[in-house]
Amino acid sequence: MIWYPYAQMKTLPAPYKIINAEGVYLYTEDRKLIDSVSSWWSVIHGYKNPEMDQAIIAQVKKFSHVMLGGLTHQTALDLAEKLQTWLPGDLNYSFFSDSGSVAVEVALKMALQYYMNRSKKERNPAVALNNVHCAGSLDEMSRSQQERTMVLALEHAYHGDTFKAMEVGDDEDYHFVLEAYGKNRNIIHVPTEIDELEKAFAVYGERLNSFIVEPLLQGAGGMRMYDVSFLQRARELCDQYDVLLIFDEVATGFGRTGNRVVADLVLPDIIVLGKALTGGYIGHAVTVANRKVYHGFYDDDPSCALMHGPTFMGNALACSAALKSIELFEREDYLSKIKRIEEVTQREMEGFSDPRVKEVRIMGGCVCIEVHDPETLRGYQRFAYERGVFSRPFLKYLYAMVPYIITDEELVKVLMTMKEWFRR
Repeated sequence: MIWYPYAQMKTLPAPYKIINAEGVYLYTEDRKLIDSVSSWWSVIHGYKNPEMDQAIIAQVKKFSHVMLGGLTHQTALDLAEKLQTWLPGDLNYSFFSDSGSVAVEVALKMALQYYMNRSKKERNPAVALNNVHCAGSLDEMSRSQQERTMVLALEHAYHGDTFKAMEVGDDEDYHFVLEAYGKNRNIIHVPTEIDELEKAFAVYGERLNSFIVEPLLQGAGGMRMYDVSFLQRARELCDQYDVLLIFDEVATGFGRTGNRVVADLVLPDIIVLGKALTGGYIGHAVTVANRKVYHGFYDDDPSCALMHGPTFMGNALACSAALKSIELFEREDYLSKIKRIEEVTQREMEGFSDPRVKEVRIMGGCVCIEVHDPETLRGYQRFAYERGVFSRPFLKYLYAMVPYIITDEELVKVLMTMKEWFRR
């Protein structure tokens, strides 16, 4: 039997069995449902998109997968080249993996080893003498790099369910299993407040290797939204203290905040992409580093290499899906579609209030109704199902992240269903 995610199997209601899907719709044996959450925020082009389908069919006729250890293939090369031209700044170096959580692990591993590698190089007098940025004795420099073992992250962060991703996360509802190990003293969490951020850097800045954030929109932590000024200040502080800035854009990338990627507004050193990268067709992700990080590993010394290698990294089917997904995103002007989604959502939610509602938040292709008491949302999933909408609220959060191809009429139906729940 299937062991389902985020669920107590003993009390789990029977999941809805999907027999078909097309456009924004999921089909059960007795219902046609608008997928208001895009299969965990990934199916941005809808289901059974003919161009996406054809891209995968064309690739499978050649081959479905080859390892990237000692081999390569054109589809992976093309995707890496596309990302190099598509992403801002010098985010040019793509390390592929098979899920967003693993891609976050790679980013954190890169950040830690980047400073370990610098420590090795600074111990080498020939390297140090040619490094115009070196200051102080070689022992002092190498020691300072070795001590950069700490990571700064946000309160209410969620970065995935693998172990290091859980550590930089901050949600006991997901990661209570870590209580068995006790609090990691190398992980510091701060709220999205500039003064608290500055205090954290003042105290820990010399020991940090990275600051990881979900930029502008914190997803599983409660669809929390914050201002770009926080990220701008973070970039300044990371530069000041020589700390790597990591954007986890697994959820926020490809338009969900109204931007292609938030990295277009503030440039990180490392960006992590997943979910919509393949249009939700196949699990795949990528960790993209800038030139500085990449060259921290580029060396004659084998021990400076990044020793990581997911079996299905650069999977040919996933790369072909990603290439077509990005093409559709650009060609069909998805940013205009997302702007329209935001406008319709703002219009439909204007004036909506209820004593049980704490706040309504809207950003790009995301809307969230946060309630005071989680019990308020008990039964909503079935209520929405009976009205032709698939929804999956969690904790205190009733939200929608719709496919970008949704029509105004379909979107209004999703939003009206959300509001109707409070008018019963």
